[in-house]
Amino acid sequence: MTDPRWLDDEEMRAWQAFVATSALLERRLDQQLREDVGLSHLQYGILARLSLAEGGAMRMTELADSMLNSKSGLTYQVSQLEKAGLVQRAPCTIDVRGVYAALTDEGRQLMQRAAPGHVALVRELLIDALTRDQLTAIADGLGEASRRMLAEQECAQPTTP
Repeated sequence: MTDPRWLDDEEMRAWQAFVATSALLERRLDQQLREDVGLSHLQYGILARLSLAEGGAMRMTELADSMLNSKSGLTYQVSQLEKAGLVQRAPCTIDVRGVYAALTDEGRQLMQRAAPGHVALVRELLIDALTRDQLTAIADGLGEASRRMLAEQECAQPTTP
């Protein structure tokens, strides 16, 4: 067994800053959304994806993939949103195994109320705290890390015949 390649001081500083910022940002965004509109940050993300999708609907598998969430975790969240009248599910007409999640009129109205406060807080907590060069570096660096992890994940998944 080989020794681990330990983080140097600058790598550790970057890692710790990333972990702290991610946790604090998630906590604050979740708190703001719960207080303002009664949604978790994850639920807001689901509604946001649906609001951007053609016709306000997506197949559940595509929605789970776009959220980087498990299908079972997404199913639970969509069930909660469905109970609240914000989303409705419908069978796929061309594939009996497929199910669509669609934004309801209530869901659209809630997004119109939720989005301004959410975007303002994202801007306040993160975007406006950084220079344009820092934003570019973060987008490039974290984008590359995400691409690598997604590629590894795709390679590790078994293929079905």
